[in-house]
Order: sequence, then C-alpha cells, then structure tokens
Amino acid sequence: MGHTATDQAGTGGLTATEHRLANGLRVVLSEDHLTPVAAVCLWYDVGSRHEVKGRTGLAHLFEHLMFQGSKQVQGNGHFELVQGAGGSLNGTTSFERTNYFETMPTHQLELALWLEADRMGSLLAALDDESMENQRDVVKNERRQRYDNVPYGTAFEKLTALAYPEGHPYHHTPIGSMADLDAATLEDARAFFRTYYAPGNAVLSVVGDIDPEQTLAWIEKYFGSIKSHDGKPAPRDGSLPETIGEQLREVVEEEVPARALMAAYRLPHDGTRACDAADLALTVLGGGESSRLYNRLVRRDRTAVAAGFGLLRLAGAPSLGWLDVKTSGDVEVPVIEAAIDEELARFAEEGPTAEEMERAQAQLEREWLDRLGTVAGRADELCRFAVLFGDPQLALTAVQRVLEVSAEEVQAVAKAKLRPDNRAVLVYEPTAPVEIAQSAEDAEGAEDPESAATVEATDENEEAAK
Repeated sequence: MGHTATDQAGTGGLTATEHRLANGLRVVLSEDHLTPVAAVCLWYDVGSRHEVKGRTGLAHLFEHLMFQGSKQVQGNGHFELVQGAGGSLNGTTSFERTNYFETMPTHQLELALWLEADRMGSLLAALDDESMENQRDVVKNERRQRYDNVPYGTAFEKLTALAYPEGHPYHHTPIGSMADLDAATLEDARAFFRTYYAPGNAVLSVVGDIDPEQTLAWIEKYFGSIKSHDGKPAPRDGSLPETIGEQLREVVEEEVPARALMAAYRLPHDGTRACDAADLALTVLGGGESSRLYNRLVRRDRTAVAAGFGLLRLAGAPSLGWLDVKTSGDVEVPVIEAAIDEELARFAEEGPTAEEMERAQAQLEREWLDRLGTVAGRADELCRFAVLFGDPQLALTAVQRVLEVSAEEVQAVAKAKLRPDNRAVLVYEPTAPVEIAQSAEDAEGAEDPESAATVEATDENEEAAK
C-alpha cells in the first residue's frame, strides 16, 4: 500500500492523504477530531451514462439492490446494523457515479468498513429473484412518487431529453423508464455488478475522528482480499458542440398549479475555469432572492412567484444551466420570456457589478464551506474530485478557483452561452383554470436539477421492500 500526503495553501487547514491497495482501490483519509464521528464514503465510477438503450435505470436499481443483503448480511441488515450502532446511511445514483455513505460514532467505524467491503466482495452471493423483484417495485414506486404523480415532476427528464440528443449517454436521467425497469433481468443485475463493482473502479474516503494507521489496517483487512478485475467498457462519448445552435421547444399541457417556463442552457464542462465562471453568472442572475431575475420578475414586475437559475455540473458532457420560473396569476409565458431575454442580454452587454461579483462569490464560498464543514460532506467531495478529476486534493482548494474568476470571464461566458439559440425550453400550460398564486409555495416547483439528477435509496424505501 503506497500513499501520498499534501498540505496545500488555500485549504483552510484541511488535509488529506491518499493511498492505494494492491487490488486497485483508492483510499483518501482526512483527520478531523472536532467531534467523535467518522464518515465513510464509497464512490463507484458508474452512473446512468454507462447504461445502454433498453436498460435505463439499471444503475439506480442496482444501488437499491446493494442494500438487500450480501454474503454475511441478510436482507435489511445493512440498515439495521448501522442505525443500531447510532449511525446514518444512504446511497445515491447520478449520471456519473453511484455512491454509498455512512456517518458513524468513531468507535463504530470498523463496522461501516466491514459492511461496505462485504457487499463489494460478496453481493452476488445474496442477489436473487426475490430481492430483484422487491427493489424493482420500490424503484417504480419512487418514480411514481417523485416524477410521474407530482406537478412538474417530469420537467427535468423532458429537458434533459431535449438538451442531449437521442443516443447521447446523458439523454436519459438516472431514474430510468418504467418499461426498462420492467425489462431488467436478474442476469442484467449480476452482469452489472461484475462489470462495475470492482475495487479498481472505486474510491473510498474516510473523514473524521480517526486514527489513520488503524483505519488503513481495517481497510487492508476487509477490502484487501477482494479480487481485482477489469473489463469495464469506456463510457460513451459525451462530447457535443459548445452550443445547441437553435432553440428547442416543447409545450406540456398538464394539471399544474401555474404556468411555468423552464429552460436548459448548454454550459462548459465541470472542472474548468469557464464552468466556475458560469456558476457565478447563474448565481448573479438567479441564485436567490437578491438575484437579477428574482428582483425583475417577482419583486418589480410581479409577473412570477418564483424565479431561479442554477447549474448542474457535469464532467463527461456539457453542464446544464437550469432556469425555472413560475408565473403569477394569469400572466402568459411570452411576457415572462421577453423579460428574461432582456435581462440576459443586458447582463451579456454590461456584465456583473463589483457588488454582484462579491455577493455571488461569497454565496458559492459559503456553499463550499457548508459541504466541507461536515465530515460527510468532506468525504463526498474528496471522492467526487478523485473519481471525476483524478485528484481528491482539488476538493480542498475548489473555492479558491471560484474566487479567482474575474467579472470579465463571467460576462464572456454569459455572452457566449446564455442565448436563445443555446437552450431547450419547456412551457407548462395548465389544463385547468390557473389559480392566482399568493407565494412561491403556492406554485410547487419542479425538482431541483441537482436532486432530480441524483436518485436515492432510503431506509423508508428499504422498509417498504421487506
């Protein structure tokens, strides 16, 4: 087992050490003795972008199957053991990865490591038709509850399908389709595990009140004997032209509480300075109640009850800028759209003010501090930068790169990308008479794209599958 350690400037005193087991498993450790807890996070380099046509949703379905028992832990035992020890846990699936995580009292860290190693090494011993059918039903019910049967629930799915063309690996979202979930077989699941759930395709981070030497000894003990294997195919090419080149548009007539305008703009890949600039641009334009669009549409014109603009960062394909506006009363969508285009054109022409830059950078810095301020959030960020960019140390200096972006760079990316010919547009028209909304809460919003792109396994889901 080899290791490296760095202590870079701009990390706020946070450090991390890196190690690699002989079977290829990458390990990242970060000590934090502020509270007597430890977070374990395991990222597998597999998500919905690795799926093939006809088997969408398989990565997410398999995430649920990982909680259905392994060789030495039967049924719902993973949840029962962690929660019985005073810990918390979950798992999520996105376009680009699947992760599993526990936060434990320090003295229960070994238990979490053993549990993760057991299912990495022996899940196939417990995977059978009964667990497959249980979790298939759970995932289908999750789709009904979070997507199909809620207002605007399929908005992100529809916009993604517009923004990424047919055949593109990001064309479908991680939740998958009902037809493909029904079509998935037990052998599909087994083949998926054999292909992607290998030590060399994973990064394990442990953060918190730990003894690094003892933690590494446990990791070697439980993960070191898991056999390495190759054979993972490279993900399909996610590259696209820098802009869409035209405005793509779809009108949806559904029983929703208010008219809505949603749009997805093609933006630079995550991990680039241009992506950080785009993040700042969207924060100025639509990041909260002090943003330009909120002030224009909600406060001044009173044509909308909610207006937001956020960034879905993606490393393997162009990122998406997600615009979401709910109209007020009987206001028509063209009125909203004209005001938005006017504000975007003004921003592209003038750029952000010094005050707006300071506020946006402070907002993104606070979000970064929130993530790294908890052991679980830091463990997740270390895994993210290790899997997507090859270097977990980048997680500790990410905010510094955002703070170095200039107003001119923010203006340039807005001018190049936030244009009508670089967006997919979704217009919601209610099938019933529009009721006048008194507040943003009255017009229930579409799911945050970051959340919609990440589907979770929860203890309630697992209990329902018992």
